Amino acid sequence: MNRRAVAAIVFVVLLGMSGAPPMAQEAQPPSFTILLANDDGYEAPGLKALADALSSVAELVVAAPASEQSGTGHGITYRHPIMVRRIRRADGIVWYAIQARPATCVRLALEALMDEKPDLVISGINRGANLGIVTFYSGTVAAAREAAFVGLPAIAVSMGGHDDADYRATAAFVRRLVQGLRSRRLMRPGLLLNVNVPAGIAHRFKGVRVTRLSLKVPGEDYERRVSPRGQMYFWNIYHPVKDDVEGTDVHAFARGFISLTPLGIDQTRTADLDVFRPLAQSFGARAVHQ
Repeated sequence: MNRRAVAAIVFVVLLGMSGAPPMAQEAQPPSFTILLANDDGYEAPGLKALADALSSVAELVVAAPASEQSGTGHGITYRHPIMVRRIRRADGIVWYAIQARPATCVRLALEALMDEKPDLVISGINRGANLGIVTFYSGTVAAAREAAFVGLPAIAVSMGGHDDADYRATAAFVRRLVQGLRSRRLMRPGLLLNVNVPAGIAHRFKGVRVTRLSLKVPGEDYERRVSPRGQMYFWNIYHPVKDDVEGTDVHAFARGFISLTPLGIDQTRTADLDVFRPLAQSFGARAVHQ
């Protein structure tokens, strides 16, 4: 064996002893973390469906109310201690059951429960649609909005159906949506999307429409009653908006399409700023006396 061959063998042996890889490894993509929340409570089937669908594409943390908080809007919990129970389930995901409103659950997770801010917050899957004006009443939307307040991208997801197949199909759609937002670089700070999925999605998918909020006001009837002790009380009868003009979330949802509505935080009516400036200037700098 000549010297050149011996030198080659020694080099290979030394390379193996050093532990150096024979070729450069591909760089691993950075981890992606999602905080999950809802208003139906930490045991809700929609929340579990989301966790099952997203666990393969992201690191998950769940922070949800300990009990149902539907219809609480953007209320917050601040007048009494916030009790938190940490739950380690078989799926390896950390779940927090929190005795608080949905918005507070998200804010508490962001400020005190998580070591680092997540890349995305998803609230849902809510049992029942959150369309149009109802988004102001919805705890589901409020949980996502709270994340947008602090500059995080967030998605609120609601569903018209209620069976397991629809939950699984909706969760699968959310996974595709997240992947699409990432691949198209649309996961910007403060993004707030309101997603409503019609019933039957597991069996028929008509498509997705980008929509604006319907401004039709849902009906509210209050049936007057009197208790056996003579106390007057009222029973609320709610009438949801069934349809609206084309382009709205209600219109798309009523026709079997998934509605995707980008929402904003700034509620300023900018067209009226100049209208009210002369009124403000008319007061001058003098103190106002009764």
